[in-house]
Amino acid sequence: MKRRVAISILGTTLDAGKWENRWSRWRPNVALCQQPGLFIDRLELIHDNHSQALCHRIVGDIGTVAPATEVRSNIINFRDPWDFSEVYTNLRDFARGYSFDPETEDYLVNITTGTHVAQICWFLLTEARIIPGQLLQLSPPRDREPEQDFAGTHRIIDLDLSRYDEIAKRFASEREDAASFLKSGISTRNAAFNRMIDEIERVVIRSTAPVLLTGPTGAGKSQLARKIYELKKSQRKVSGPFVEVNCATLRGDQAMSTLFGHVKGAFTGAAGERAGLLKSADKGVLFLDEIGELGLDEQAMCLRAIEEKRFLPVGADRETSADFQLLAGTNRDLGEDVRKRRFREDLFARLNLWTFQLPALRERKEDIEPNLDFELKRYLEREGENVTFNKEARERYLSFATGPQAVWSANFRDLSASVTRMATLAPHGRITTDVVDDEVRRLNAFWRSSSDDGRPDMIIEEVLGAEAAARLDHFDAVQLAAVLHTCREQATASSAGRALFAVSRLEKRSSNDADRLVKYLARFDLRFEDVKQR
Repeated sequence: MKRRVAISILGTTLDAGKWENRWSRWRPNVALCQQPGLFIDRLELIHDNHSQALCHRIVGDIGTVAPATEVRSNIINFRDPWDFSEVYTNLRDFARGYSFDPETEDYLVNITTGTHVAQICWFLLTEARIIPGQLLQLSPPRDREPEQDFAGTHRIIDLDLSRYDEIAKRFASEREDAASFLKSGISTRNAAFNRMIDEIERVVIRSTAPVLLTGPTGAGKSQLARKIYELKKSQRKVSGPFVEVNCATLRGDQAMSTLFGHVKGAFTGAAGERAGLLKSADKGVLFLDEIGELGLDEQAMCLRAIEEKRFLPVGADRETSADFQLLAGTNRDLGEDVRKRRFREDLFARLNLWTFQLPALRERKEDIEPNLDFELKRYLEREGENVTFNKEARERYLSFATGPQAVWSANFRDLSASVTRMATLAPHGRITTDVVDDEVRRLNAFWRSSSDDGRPDMIIEEVLGAEAAARLDHFDAVQLAAVLHTCREQATASSAGRALFAVSRLEKRSSNDADRLVKYLARFDLRFEDVKQR
């Protein structure tokens, strides 16, 4: 039969009491050795060198009530018993230096005495199996009558986590719910997008650092930013509002005033004070969409507001403060803008801690079908009409939408508008093949007209010049124009390469899409940065 060993901290308050009346009160470490059905063969009693006298008395009293229990004194000095790092380090060192023998001994760790910090450390050490035992909790007797035995009661807490599978499953389910919430409840099928959302979910719950969302226009940055705010608020990470501003609409003094506010009379027309959006976002989330469009002066003030939570309103003599969490969005390559001195390097470094690039719709074609259902659901909520596809019409639309001819230049905005048009025109709430065919023609016409009126030479002339464009064969011109348009729509050469060589990448015929694109552009003496700049 195994011996039972208890590990306990001396309770300098509960174990001491008024010593002359010690047998009329409950003392945890004495009671530990009096528990019915729980004989303790050995007690490892931990105390500091200032409590040796009390320890000697407790050992003597344990010898009176449980003479067969061996008590060992262990001295550990805590300079600050409420310092988590110090307490954990000392107790961990004690555990690592102890000669545990689980084959012949069972170990109980008493969490009744000691500070709350010590109790937490005991739990961590035991749960991590640094101490191969179980936790023990003692409770005093309910009715304290003089003639009553003062042993009280005990409870052994088993930390075998296999018993808590339901809790683990519930936690995993809550994680999945949070990730699904960020995706607007859409069951996306794109593995890379799923991994990105899972990472965003972990970051926004655990961190208050700025988050930068990049990707082409219409990829869903604004919608995701709002969902991040709603998730943070549901987790009580923020209590203030969600404030969104499109930086591309801000120019000159208006930008400073809109962001940082102004005082009365700061400039012509400033008839009163204005708080500014940063102040409005206090205790909440500020989303600066298209942050790459901000001027350098505004960028400098934003950096200080992010780092110090303080800024100076236009025309003010006194600073104001706002404690907000920042989300930023852009369809630009901010790293390239830094190199061209269009974006501050220090602000980019502050934003670049957590950067997530949202893929274009054509990079997530497997997600078009679930988003199709999502848009129909949104139409029902918005218009109060339940519209569905017939089978053939749905198959025809998905075949077009996921095929190579679908450009989706405005990404999810194109898809949302397309579904809205079909739902509005659907006879009797049923989208037919005729409705789909009309929509396909409409989309193709729209994409052709928005692509320089369908003339490939327009963008080539802009990039290469009219003389060089005139020397190209029509075959080369059509191909080059398609490549240039893709480069304009993507933030980086890597993302443009992925869009252009998606099929060969799946067939593993392409190992470096960005390199292939760079070499293709070099045939025309072009660099990716030149195409983006123009």
